[in-house]
Formats: sequence, C-alpha cells, structure tokens
Amino acid sequence: MTSQDWLYRIFTSRHRWLSALAALTLTLLLALVAGFLLAEVGPLLAAVGVIALAIALWMLRDIEVAYMAVIGVICLLPFASFPFDIGFTPTFLDAALGALFLVWLLQMLTANERRLVTTSLGGPVLVFLLLALAAFVLGLGHAPLTPYIVRHFAEIILSVLLFFLVVNTVRETDRLERLVRLLILFAFIEALIGVVLYAIPDEWAMRALSALRVVGYPAGPGVLRYIRDDPTLPQRATATSVDPNVLGSLLNLTLALAIPQLFARRPLIRRRYLLPMIGVMLLCLGLSFSRGSMVGLGAAMVTVASLRYRRLWWVLLAGVVLLAVLPQTQVYVAHFIAGLRGEDLATRMRFGEYKDALILIRRYPILGVGFAGSPDIDTYIGVANLYLLIAQEMGLVGLSSFLVVMGVLFARFWRTRRLITHGERLEPLWWGLHAAVVGALVGGIFDHFLFNLDFHHSATLFWLIVSLATAATEIARTSRESEQDQSIQ
Repeated sequence: MTSQDWLYRIFTSRHRWLSALAALTLTLLLALVAGFLLAEVGPLLAAVGVIALAIALWMLRDIEVAYMAVIGVICLLPFASFPFDIGFTPTFLDAALGALFLVWLLQMLTANERRLVTTSLGGPVLVFLLLALAAFVLGLGHAPLTPYIVRHFAEIILSVLLFFLVVNTVRETDRLERLVRLLILFAFIEALIGVVLYAIPDEWAMRALSALRVVGYPAGPGVLRYIRDDPTLPQRATATSVDPNVLGSLLNLTLALAIPQLFARRPLIRRRYLLPMIGVMLLCLGLSFSRGSMVGLGAAMVTVASLRYRRLWWVLLAGVVLLAVLPQTQVYVAHFIAGLRGEDLATRMRFGEYKDALILIRRYPILGVGFAGSPDIDTYIGVANLYLLIAQEMGLVGLSSFLVVMGVLFARFWRTRRLITHGERLEPLWWGLHAAVVGALVGGIFDHFLFNLDFHHSATLFWLIVSLATAATEIARTSRESEQDQSIQ
C-alpha cells in the first residue's frame, strides 16, 4: 500500500467518524498554520507558506513530487531558509528531504512487502557513515558542541542516508528517466538564470538577487562576484547559487548527465531542445570561471568518449579549438592557464591550504579531528580539496572508507558495462550517471563542496547521483537476470 492509498483509506473510510475526524484535524491544522503565517510574516509570505503546505500534501500522494521538490531546491534555491526560528532556522532543503524520507517511511509501513534493497555498495556506505559518527563524537573531546555543528552534521548524515532511500525507491527505468530529466531541466533553468543575470545591467542583477533576502539569501553589492573579488576584473556568474564555484559544481554534474543523451537513440529530451539547453549550461559554466568544475566535466567526457561514445571526441576537440581561437574566450583561457601555473592569488591560497591541511592530517592521521574544530591553535578545518577535507575530519581511515565506496561503485560499473549495451533507454542514463560521479570526484580535487557542512545541497546532489548510478546498475542486472530466466523457461 502506498502513502496515497493510506491517505485515501483514511478519508474514504466506511467509518464516518474516522473520515470526519481526519477532515476536521486537517482543517484545523490548515487554519492554525494560515493564522500563524498571517500574524508573523504578512500576507505575501503567508500565501507562499500555504502553497508550500499544499505541495507538502501533494508529496504525500506521490514520492516523485517529493523528489522533484528536493531536486528543485538543490538546483534553484540551495541556500533558501524559512523566515522563522525553531531553535534553528530550517532550510527549504531540510523540509524537502524530511518530506521525502517521511513519504518513504509511510510507504514502508503500509506496504505489503517491506524488504530493503541494500546492494553490495550498502555495506561500504554504512561503514563510512559509522566512521563519520565516530569521528564526530571523538572530536567533541576538544571542541564545544554547538547547535550549528549538530544541525549541519545531521544534514550531511541525512544526505548520505539518501543512498538507501534512492536504491529502494528507484527500481525501474521509467522513474530513473523522470528523475534524471528533472535534474537536467532544473539545472538548465538555473543556468539560464545565471546567463540572464550576467547579461543584464549590474544594478538590475543586484536588485534581483537581493530580493531573495526574504528567504535568507545575502543582499547588497556583495551578491555580484568577480575574479579575485576585484570589480575591475571579469564578473563571475552565480545565478541563485551565491558562489560561482558552487554553480560550477552543479553544472559539472548535470552536464555530465545531459551530454550522453545527445548520442542516445531515444534521448530523454528531444535533441532540438536538448542541444540549446546544453549550450546554455556550457555558457553559464564558462561564465562562472570555475576551473575545477571545467576540469571535472572534461574528465567525465573523456571517460565517456574513450569507453563508449567515440563521436564525442570530435565534440571535445571542436570545443578545445573554439576556446583557443575565439577572442571572447581568451580571458577564460588566460585565467585557466594562470591557475595551472599557480600564478594567481586564488591558486597560491589553495596551495597554502593544502600545506596546512597536511600538517593537521599528520598530527591526527587515524580518525582526524572531527567536525567541530581543530584542537590546535595553529591549525584549522577547511581546505579546497574534497579528499584532504575528509582526511582532516575523519582521518585516513575515513578517507580510505570513502575511497572504498567509490572503488566498489566503479568495480560494479566495470562488471556491468557489457550488460548495459542491451538497454536502449537505460544505457545513456547509466553512462551519464557514472560520468557525473567521475566529474564530481575530479572536481573534488579543487573544491570542497561535496562534504562541507556549509554546503548541504552539494553533498545531497553528490549522494543522489551516486545512488541513482547504483540504482541504474541494479536495474540493468535485474533486467538481465529476468531475461535469462525467461530464456531458460
């Protein structure tokens, strides 16, 4: 029984008192919420709150609506928070993820079959979670426990737990297609916002972004970002992601999903729409000047071109030539080369962070220093590198655990690659999802968003992609086993 059936039975029960009680409870709840919102935040935000409540009730009817809310918030309003405090300020993503887990729990409680799908990746992911919890607890011995740390650490744990939810609820190609399509569509909308805000006058862009202050976003001239934060240098696109590198990370992963669809026999989105969408996303990635994300996307596309879609090599070569010869791209090329040579300030600062991170890791190599802070006054937690950050917080044991998770994922990828050629619809999805993981891992060499307490949405996106890739492999294997059983019969 689904959560939709569960609700339907309550409101259509043959016991009239039960239906009346449920309707009365829901009416009172809506009245209380509406009254509170009108009194506390005014009519505009109250209307938004009522709409949000209606969406929440819709989520209870369909788990894919909850997925849509999570993906939409990750892509379009990653830092949005509610205008009230309940001991902490809940974010839109907290609410969307909470609704998604609630719907899954209701489905598990009301379903006839409650068997959990774990997969061979479930064990390593669980070990990684337990090590994170151990590092967190041990780290409290030298740093105070604050509501901020508790809340953000819980969000990261929730992001990793998303793995188990996804592999248990995405078991067929149709749902996998719909979720990947949502990721591409919402990322395209974010890229379009980024390009438009970049193109319009700075004053208009500043006002548009500052309007998001009502949902916890920053406001004022600081919302516009520039290379090295110098207004005399080129502006960097941010869209609604606040930081240009955060925007670049989103586009890195979603472009890796979208580009293989160009070579699919039946793409998720018609090519005449998909091609300009990818063009806008690539343009926005370039305008973000996010070098790490560009390298990550390049690595993902080289992997796909080498192992499957050889025609992609021509696209990559054409892109490199255009970057090299077009006058409009020379600023970007110069910025990229300066980073490779270590000549600009941002790169030199990263080298300094790497040096400091290695000092901390050498002092606390086993389980790191936890997530609350460093025990030494001359060291700190924070480095623009995913792997060094994990090693700081969870030690070399925690980093090894993370690498084992990724190793098992790609071992399954390698064993399944020949099975996947039989799935006309599944194949480009499967390649795109694994390419996105490659892009994330390579981009993680230069950025820290995927396991940073301050970037809950980036961690959620990463584990969503990992779990969808795992689900795609499970679908391929299950389909192959079904075909073999039918041939035997």
